[in-house]
Amino acid sequence: MPAPENCHSMTELRAEIDRLDRQLIDLLAARAGYIDRAIEIKACEGLPARITARVDEVIDNARAGAARKGLDPALAGALWSQIVEWSIAREERALGPSKEG
Repeated sequence: MPAPENCHSMTELRAEIDRLDRQLIDLLAARAGYIDRAIEIKACEGLPARITARVDEVIDNARAGAARKGLDPALAGALWSQIVEWSIAREERALGPSKEG
């Protein structure tokens, strides 16, 4: 993968962006597989879909990781909030609505 500064045309840049987008989709699909497994484990352990402390931890981790890489933490927080809420909704479809706030 060439570094951005080694791309000398929009065609090259777009090809790399498209490649990264495919990788992001692959990673999100893999993450969803872990969410599916979480549903199974939570059902066995009687845990709710939403565990507020964990939600906060995941989003805080995303913000901190973004800051370490020079990426806007607000962007990472917003993206991860969306991902986490989607994941919780996926879990709640199987487990029922969360009783924890």
